[in-house]
Amino acid sequence: MRAFVQPTWHTLLSLALLLLCFCTFLVPHASSANQASANGGFKIAGTVVNSVTGAPLGKARITLMDAANRANFLSVITADNGHFEFYSLNRGKYSLEGAKRGFISAGYEQHEEFSTAIVTGGDFNTENLVLRLTPLALLGGKVLDESGEPVRKANVRLFIDNQQGGRRRTVPVGADTTDDQGYYEFSGLAPANYFIAVSAKPWYAIPSFSSRRNRYLSSPNLSSSLDVAYPTTYNNGTTDSQSATPISIQAGDHVQVDMHLSPVPVLHLIFRIPQAEQQGVSMPAFETRVFDSREYVQVEGMQSSSPGVYEMAGIPAGKYTVRFMDPKSGQAQQSTEMNLTSDGQELDLSQAQPSASVKLSFKMPRQETPTQQVNIALLDSRRQVAGFQAINATGEVEFENIPAGKYSILVFSRNNRYSVARIVSGGVETLGHDLTFAPGSSLSMTVFLAVGLVNVEGFAFRGHKPCSGVMVALVPKDPQAHLEMFRRDQSDSDGSFTLPAVIPGTYTLIAVEDAWGFQWQQPDVLNRYLQHGQTLTIGELMTNIVHLPEPVEVQPH
Repeated sequence: MRAFVQPTWHTLLSLALLLLCFCTFLVPHASSANQASANGGFKIAGTVVNSVTGAPLGKARITLMDAANRANFLSVITADNGHFEFYSLNRGKYSLEGAKRGFISAGYEQHEEFSTAIVTGGDFNTENLVLRLTPLALLGGKVLDESGEPVRKANVRLFIDNQQGGRRRTVPVGADTTDDQGYYEFSGLAPANYFIAVSAKPWYAIPSFSSRRNRYLSSPNLSSSLDVAYPTTYNNGTTDSQSATPISIQAGDHVQVDMHLSPVPVLHLIFRIPQAEQQGVSMPAFETRVFDSREYVQVEGMQSSSPGVYEMAGIPAGKYTVRFMDPKSGQAQQSTEMNLTSDGQELDLSQAQPSASVKLSFKMPRQETPTQQVNIALLDSRRQVAGFQAINATGEVEFENIPAGKYSILVFSRNNRYSVARIVSGGVETLGHDLTFAPGSSLSMTVFLAVGLVNVEGFAFRGHKPCSGVMVALVPKDPQAHLEMFRRDQSDSDGSFTLPAVIPGTYTLIAVEDAWGFQWQQPDVLNRYLQHGQTLTIGELMTNIVHLPEPVEVQPH
């Protein structure tokens, strides 16, 4: 048995100081002007519930963070009845977040990446909050061949119909490979509409080109049933992404979707290269449209069947964009979209458009020094990324092999928000971030950037009362041409909001209730709210914080 030692006053003093430091760490800091009253401070309390059933969730972890300094936080585990409490809090603004296994972690009243902060003090009720967590869903199934047998090592991709940010897009969110039983699974899914795309090779397919004989296998001894491929197949059996139907996943669903693949004959394509240009000829690249983007399609191979005549094989019929390297210039060229339907079809590459190149020299705002923390993206007319590079030490970026067309320049940085103010080319200045490449053009441009140094702060009111949880948006003039200048926030429990890093320009400020998920980037949707908004101008020399003198009136959705 260990002997008990009577503590000395030195020990007691040390324990008291340690306890004082521990308590000081737990209570989030606030400025001296915002200290809580000496009567025990403020309390934030409530219940965590299942967003679908409303049932309380025990053993959920609840985290409370000082909104001004998220390094100051407290965490508790809810009781069996889902209840949580935080005591002795300073007057201030706090972020509330919940997490539990099997549920989507979320902030209080969260929509997209925004949530509502809890403000203590005054007449705000902070002791009866309801934090809702949404159950995760699961989507799985089998990939089967034409005989009903499992397809092993099939590539299964998951796409989501994403409506965040005021614009609908179908984007990839996951990938899996089938196991020996042909099974795939995607877990931890949020409620949404999803699509599945499967790519695989028939195990029995014989390559159309034989490396041993080094010639095209068109022999009658080769069964055409073996010269096949599986086209990329979507969840409703279609091979065209634009005809795919969504899979609606609700909170907590366990959905099984089996995919059935059917083989189709592969195409054998021919293209010709003039004798003088055969030096350095390379295989054309094939792209196909997959929802809102284009993806490369793997081709089996290429070989010459006679002087100047080349043959390719391995892709099924469909619509493709064909790119190839011009032996003369070494530059990539792009054909028009081609509908490849028949075996032995000849590719007419004479109509291909030569690609463009551009050198962009960036002038940073306020005499900043360019760093590689600033990245530049070229977006095409479908708002897909056609090029992405970091600014070099001299403030330049070069893009090559860009298909002719119209593009937008977007700027990304960890530290600041930038926008293209104007572009100068050949002494001609144009406002905005758009540029157009003619076929075969080689351009050199100077791009002047603007930086967002202003935070706009204000309140959203319905009538004469603050309104929480509404979407507040700062909409730039000519919004479709300046999507990168949009700023949004969700109002906190006292109706307050902050729109960070606002780029100089003229804006309209709006607040719309229940607006999360609606297509506010569409002009016809946005215009009906802009006519009731507030006009706000941010000058080029403005910095720090702009406090709006009047609250913005909340409009119904």
